Amino acid sequence: MQADLSPVIAATAQWLTRAFPASGGALASALCEVQARQAVTVAAWLRYPTAMDAALLDMAGPGGSGRLDWITGVDATLGDDTDAHAWRTWVDEVVASWAACLLTDPELAARAVAALADGSHGSDGSDGSDGSQGTPVPAEFRRLIAPDDRDRSAAVLLRHPDLLAPVADLHQNQLLDRLNPGRTLIA
Repeated sequence: MQADLSPVIAATAQWLTRAFPASGGALASALCEVQARQAVTVAAWLRYPTAMDAALLDMAGPGGSGRLDWITGVDATLGDDTDAHAWRTWVDEVVASWAACLLTDPELAARAVAALADGSHGSDGSDGSDGSQGTPVPAEFRRLIAPDDRDRSAAVLLRHPDLLAPVADLHQNQLLDRLNPGRTLIA
């Protein structure tokens, strides 16, 4: 993969964990961060499924957290220190919205993880031109798909459907379209 999605994944996961923080101590924070990162990774890989998509993102930039901050009320607490919040320019609104959808719906999250096989992120990068089939790279998304009680307890806010609804609703239809590409529109 030529372009790297890690800055977008890191910034968007950080935005989610700051907007919807863990409840508890250090272990809860770590579990919450892992769940956010897994959801954001799946969302980013779905949103930018090929190296070309990721390269275009790298050139154009993700857009930042401005609208998300406004929707969640975070913008009032940022202050004047723009350098301390430069990471927010790497937040991708669509990826955050899709991740919010995945965090609040384990069935949708399972479908999204299954759909990763369609993009270059879910394979070893082999395009088959050398005679190989391009075997799937194992990716662990258990905490996203099947969170246990400790995961749920650590990420109560991060997984709360009512709290995440304003963010999830922004681009939920695009995620559903991505996961159901052949569905027929009914008038």
